[in-house]
Amino acid sequence: MTLAPIFPLVQNITLPPALHIPDGFLSLAVALIFWLVAIVFIAVAVRQTDNRLGDYQIPLMGVMAAFVFAGQMINFPVAGGTSGHFLGGTLVAIVLGPWAGILVMTSVIGLQALLFQDGGLLAMGANLFNMGFLTITIGYGLYRAWPAKQGKPGAVGVALAAWLSVMAAALATSLELWFSGTVALSVVLPAMLGVHALIGLGEAAITVAALRFIQKSQPNLLTEANAQAGGGRGWVVAGLALSGAIVLFSPWASASPDGLERIAADIG
Repeated sequence: MTLAPIFPLVQNITLPPALHIPDGFLSLAVALIFWLVAIVFIAVAVRQTDNRLGDYQIPLMGVMAAFVFAGQMINFPVAGGTSGHFLGGTLVAIVLGPWAGILVMTSVIGLQALLFQDGGLLAMGANLFNMGFLTITIGYGLYRAWPAKQGKPGAVGVALAAWLSVMAAALATSLELWFSGTVALSVVLPAMLGVHALIGLGEAAITVAALRFIQKSQPNLLTEANAQAGGGRGWVVAGLALSGAIVLFSPWASASPDGLERIAADIG
């Protein structure tokens, strides 16, 4: 899909991986609003985890952060010459709980922006919200809502949670670009939802495979995590509500996917 007739300032530019919004794509107002939201989430997460983490959770947070950091740096191909990467919010939330998961995703996304310029500093609040807080909320909420067998999460529920978390991040990115006046919603929404419907399948496969490995190697880990997760019914309600929003926007998904990088290259 070419957008040159709609946006005459077309340039060839190189951008970070999809969903890492660079500086200059968001208006100052939108960027500052999401920085404020990010600060609130991080502050609450710090308060909720203060003196509540078990002996195993602190080193495990480092291990999970390293895994997600590495996973987000490796892109896998999807249709139409576009690639995607692992987000990891659902996996982190299930293993560590939502509040510790927020701290892990904050450290990962922050380091990527500071060390590798994956996403702008001004846009970091939006990136934290999209790839961290949204994926944690939906992933953990649906995981807790989905019936488990003998304390083990079902593969279908985990896969659905992971896929919907990616779709939520794509939807949020689209709305932020639209509110900023960067691109029309009728253009960015079908493109982003279309390609990330495919990227979400990769997210689901990696998440299920990782949890299966954890269950075989450390069968008590998920039970201990749930006992100290600090997540109540509010996470389930929030996860289901956000997932419902994805369903409402899904009719705009395109059959011809195109990601944020492709759109950015077309519209300059």
